Amino acid sequence: MASVTTLERLTADLTVSMKARTAFRTNTVRQAIAAVRAAEKSGPAARELTDEQIQAVLAGEVKRRRESAQIYRDADATERAETETAEADLIEAYLPATVTPEVLDQLVADAIAASGASSLKDMGTVMKAANAAAAGLGRVDGKELSARVRRALQG
Repeated sequence: MASVTTLERLTADLTVSMKARTAFRTNTVRQAIAAVRAAEKSGPAARELTDEQIQAVLAGEVKRRRESAQIYRDADATERAETETAEADLIEAYLPATVTPEVLDQLVADAIAASGASSLKDMGTVMKAANAAAAGLGRVDGKELSARVRRALQG
């Protein structure tokens, strides 16, 4: 039996939430599906996205909502910020688990040891090796990985 794709999960969950009449979940899942459909139609020709590409679209949606939530918090619109955060959390549930900080530190240490890096000049080489090692482990925040590599190389 083939595994269920992220888009199939979204579509099935949309049906369930519509039947259950949960407006918030229905609207959020609809927005996520719409973002995927828009990405499929973007570019010179419409195409079907791979599961990894769909997850990248969803990760972008999560990031956009988290940034919006911060802007709302800064503007003292806490109710809107909470809505954005709740939407981000809901969409994030469709993404693979995030790699833990401990695992990231180990990846960075292994990448530095394997590449023989010793200074910030070697950051690109270490980032490439760390990203390659992290590819099958789950979701990795590029900013976080970059910061950890920088700290490790600075000593």
